[in-house]
Amino acid sequence: MNSISDDPLYRDPSLAQFYDSANRWGPDFDFCMTLAEGAQSALDLGCGTGELTAALATTRAVTGVDPAAAMLDIAKARPGGDKVQWVEGDARTVRLGKTFDLIVLTGHAFQVFLTEEDQRAALATIASHLSPTGRFVFDTRNPDFQGERDVRHSSVRRLEHPELGAIEAFDESHYDEATGILSYENGYHVLSTGARFSGRAKILYTSRDKLLSMMEDVGLAVEAWHGDWDGNPFHAQAREIIPVGRLA
Repeated sequence: MNSISDDPLYRDPSLAQFYDSANRWGPDFDFCMTLAEGAQSALDLGCGTGELTAALATTRAVTGVDPAAAMLDIAKARPGGDKVQWVEGDARTVRLGKTFDLIVLTGHAFQVFLTEEDQRAALATIASHLSPTGRFVFDTRNPDFQGERDVRHSSVRRLEHPELGAIEAFDESHYDEATGILSYENGYHVLSTGARFSGRAKILYTSRDKLLSMMEDVGLAVEAWHGDWDGNPFHAQAREIIPVGRLA
């Protein structure tokens, strides 16, 4: 298997160090924490730097899986990281030999799988690790959201890094409507030193109908479709596609 966005933004320690500054706790994590109420175990598939993973582990047994060692190094060192079982692994192929009451895949990590075959493999991993009464949730951007039709996009924002101080973060992207693949570059400029870091990556946009078909094929059933992490119902022009479900 090689049809995956194998980008340095998460695998390169010099870039991974900026992840938490650019991606703060948000409504996605709040949603997952609420969904986790009553769950005795959880799997964070694509856990990244582990902020949500460690929070879930305060009251339950939690495993965090990610293919990027640089991200896992940050996760292991964070407060509460010692309560999590961290696994360096690929969401398409990892098999842990146990099941979970909740499986989460946030941060649009599902979109790094650039073919239908690899998306199906990741969904099959979810199905194989769900307990009989377990629930899953993941997010993927809606290709029909009006904003995605802006073929080229760029932005710059000011952030604070706990050790490096003020940084400027920029991103530039190009969306190919024919393939549904967004190619993008993220970069960081440390203002105190002038140092610059950047990396490129690709993600795939998939329609709700195709997602539903693939999930049904691997034995997953959707209970609710949300269009954002505030829990609003999905509609054709929603920004996000967020299924919540169980085993079929």
